[in-house]
Amino acid sequence: MELLKSWVRVWALFTIVVALVGNAIAQDVTEYPLHDNGLNKVVQWDHYSFKVNGQRLFVFSGELHYWRIPVPEVWEDLLEKIKAAGFTAFATYSHWGYHSPNPSTLDFESGAHDFTPLLKIAKKVGLYAIIRPGPYVNAEANAGGFPNWLVTGEYGTLRNNDSRYTDAWTPFFSKYSEIVSNHLVTNDGTTFMYQIENEYGEQWVGSPTDKVPNPTAAAYMELLQENARDNGIDVPLLANDPNMYVRSWSKDYSDARGNVDVYGVDSYPSCWSCNLDECTGTNGEYVAYKVMNYYDHFEQVSPTQPEFLPEFQGGSYNPWGGPEGGCPDDIGADFANLFYRDNIGQRVTAISLYMMYGGTNWGYLGCPVVATSYDYSSPISENRALWAKYYETKNLALFTRAATDLTVTDRLGNNTDYTTNKAVLGVELRNPETKAAFYVTRHADSSSSTVESFKLRVRTSVGNLTIPQQGHDIVLNGHQSKILVTDFAFGKHHLVYSTAEVLTYAVFGNTAVLALWVPTGESAEFYIKGGKRCTKEKGQGSSNIKISRARDGVIVSLKQGVGMSVFSIDRDIRVIVLDRSYSYLTWAPTLSPDPFGRADDLVLVQGPYLVREARLSKHGHTLDIKGDVDKTTNIEIFAPSSAKRISWNGKVVKAERTSYGSLTAKLPGPDASSIKLPALKSWKKKDSLPERFAEYDDSGFTWVAADHTETPNPRKPDTLPVLYADDYGFHNGIHLWRGSFTGDKVTGVHLSLQGGYAFGWSAWLNGEFIGSYLGGAYDSTGNLTLSFANATLHSDGKKANVLFVIQDDNGHELRAEATEPRGILSAYLISEGGGKTEFSSWRTTGTAGGEDTILDPIRGAYNEGGLFGERLGWHLPEFSVDSTWNSTDTLSVAEPGVHFFLTTARLSIPQGLDVAISFKLSTPSNKNKLRAMLFVNGYQYGRFNPYIGHQTAYPVPPGVLNYSGENTIGVVVWAQSVEGAELKVEWAADYVLESSFVSSFDGAYLRPAWEENRLSYA
Repeated sequence: MELLKSWVRVWALFTIVVALVGNAIAQDVTEYPLHDNGLNKVVQWDHYSFKVNGQRLFVFSGELHYWRIPVPEVWEDLLEKIKAAGFTAFATYSHWGYHSPNPSTLDFESGAHDFTPLLKIAKKVGLYAIIRPGPYVNAEANAGGFPNWLVTGEYGTLRNNDSRYTDAWTPFFSKYSEIVSNHLVTNDGTTFMYQIENEYGEQWVGSPTDKVPNPTAAAYMELLQENARDNGIDVPLLANDPNMYVRSWSKDYSDARGNVDVYGVDSYPSCWSCNLDECTGTNGEYVAYKVMNYYDHFEQVSPTQPEFLPEFQGGSYNPWGGPEGGCPDDIGADFANLFYRDNIGQRVTAISLYMMYGGTNWGYLGCPVVATSYDYSSPISENRALWAKYYETKNLALFTRAATDLTVTDRLGNNTDYTTNKAVLGVELRNPETKAAFYVTRHADSSSSTVESFKLRVRTSVGNLTIPQQGHDIVLNGHQSKILVTDFAFGKHHLVYSTAEVLTYAVFGNTAVLALWVPTGESAEFYIKGGKRCTKEKGQGSSNIKISRARDGVIVSLKQGVGMSVFSIDRDIRVIVLDRSYSYLTWAPTLSPDPFGRADDLVLVQGPYLVREARLSKHGHTLDIKGDVDKTTNIEIFAPSSAKRISWNGKVVKAERTSYGSLTAKLPGPDASSIKLPALKSWKKKDSLPERFAEYDDSGFTWVAADHTETPNPRKPDTLPVLYADDYGFHNGIHLWRGSFTGDKVTGVHLSLQGGYAFGWSAWLNGEFIGSYLGGAYDSTGNLTLSFANATLHSDGKKANVLFVIQDDNGHELRAEATEPRGILSAYLISEGGGKTEFSSWRTTGTAGGEDTILDPIRGAYNEGGLFGERLGWHLPEFSVDSTWNSTDTLSVAEPGVHFFLTTARLSIPQGLDVAISFKLSTPSNKNKLRAMLFVNGYQYGRFNPYIGHQTAYPVPPGVLNYSGENTIGVVVWAQSVEGAELKVEWAADYVLESSFVSSFDGAYLRPAWEENRLSYA
């Protein structure tokens, strides 16, 4: 008894202290100014959250990159999936290099280079946009999004106010801003924020606490801001600080030059790479599921602005040599559950996940640290599939959209006194105006995965309570967090508390439907204020149900198994309780394209794999729902009572009304058996490396003399001439080098090449193979001394010997390392006796047309390298093979070299199905010292390096693939050893969905055919 009395006294004292603190904070509410950018008041912000057109918005955003999915028709699929997840916004980077293949070209028209459909689709589906134009974006993109012509050193050190660099970015940035200005929320568009630069924490010289300004960085930021404003950008300008240590560009932190309107922080608490060894710097030693303290940082650096994470970890990239499919075990659904809720517990009201959809580094868009896949363990997978992480994220995003009181809260406490278990931490967020509260609970040690039971001490409008009052304890099962509400308003009604989490709610006239969810097998208890009579309408999977009267209300407790329980309270309240599996497939589509998702403008749909959209007919009698199902599916819909009929993807389905007012129906699943992909066979094969032979004629315009004795690059070569590919206008993919010399007293050659992580090279003397550098996942240079003992030198001194080198190039590094050259750092001949001898001349070639001539603007400059077959366009649709091509059933190369393989295959995907198709590459024998490239209708959609590892499956989207006709499949096999190489190529349907998304659209404009002018680039 004495112990009980002591506990009561502690609890009473605790609530008094919390109340005093709460009152003190509440008195300060009016002290926080409401900001705008001085140009208009369409977008405003304060200490709590953003406002758009006067309405507070919880910003839940996700990133996708239009240039990583070069099919505008697929953008709609992705944005619909982001909207369906309850998000209010999306974000995208630009890519300067994608739009500017050379200094005199800006392309915002060709195919996916025209990104305006993305913004129009966002307007259509109801998503705000955060546009991040750079000029530098990082993004694990080639040179961080800088064009490769910029990184030669000719334009200075970059990312400062150097006039050479300024003159370079101004045309691109001006035009990009001008285009976006037509799609701002101030111009009836969807863009409400515009980011200047990216991860640019350069405001201070030395420690940020000393606040010694960096004048060149400040001048650079001012130039960018002035340019954006001059070109019509009148929404808030944003900065994304690379971490919490540099404290750059916040007006609250200093009045130094260069500050932007809104400050934000970039954070990856669980390692940005699937290789955890890469992540020991910024955040210290890696600890799984260890959260970070953002609250104190924002209070110090931006106390009058919303806590904004414009780039928060949505996943991790997969480096070369990493595991297939990313690292979902480390960064999957549990990560989303814990970290995103913890952010809310720290009073974050604006968050954008990087990535929401990662996509593919097709061509050479990616930088050396990542391979072709940019899946990023994102909520939406590379092949556009949804998985547990998507659904877990959806559950929270739907809640933040529904919980409007969450946009104005004070954090009143952050300790273990809120719970009856010291292993469990509680955080109290309380709205000072409505008194609604949000209790965020997690393990006190966030890295812990123990199972912990507890009760929660809360303050409510009916008094101080310890909940649950009559049911079983709340449970944290492993890496888990919960946000539990008190005094939560839903329509005209009042939820005093719930130990199940709120999913969302909808209001239909006088009836409100509240959706709660709890993990399968756990107990839940909720208290509805004012309720008098409660009836269990449906108890699927529920047990231990107890309904009791409370002071001015009804309390319901239960244990929820698999399924959905429905309770009617009086005549105007429905409470549905779902287990995790059912909550994952419960949707709240809006009836209009409104990002805010008002409760009286949505319906609730349970059952389908995905619900994209819902619209009521003119008279409200028919509810037209669009979405996807992967199997025969039971669907239950809570909608206005006027809705009598249900239409699914344009077809009326038979529906029945339940006793509690919902509509139920059965949706037929897709006929997966109708998808039969033809076998990839009847290959044609041809040698694609004639340049290795001494007699090859390299005197044509395709080849240039590599004779520079100086370079603007800060990294000077070890030998001359300069053999940097970028200096000669060749920037992507495979580069070819031919060095000539005379005499037969040479015994070998020393070569040092640089091409980025996982690159490689091979060499021949007078057509005879002398060796290869196979490459490594973390090797960006490759040095070899090769003997000529097994090659034949011309002995007469008149005929030149030719050393031929083929080099792979995996793009340029990020940040300051972007200027690291690609090519030969050092090349010298070794004479008898060990002396060094120079070559008499060098010639080089690369992508057909080089920097100046863009032969394929639709696919763009990053799609091709300098391989013979690429230059001649063998990979393009409608290229016709002739009698010089051999027929083969196997993709094998008997000796070192490069061969091109071609075949065609027809697809006929039925309308009404969304089918994801992936190519599967493998090595059926031990001949794996090879490099392979996959071309699909001219697009390079895969690089396969089995010796180094990482990726074997290559999803290719509709539009690149012709779903209603012939497809040209090209495969390059580069054998790097005397063993030769053997490759197996198959394709398969990853999934088949009955869908409103039309995957069999006419994408011919994205697949331009071969043209005869290619022949001149031999």
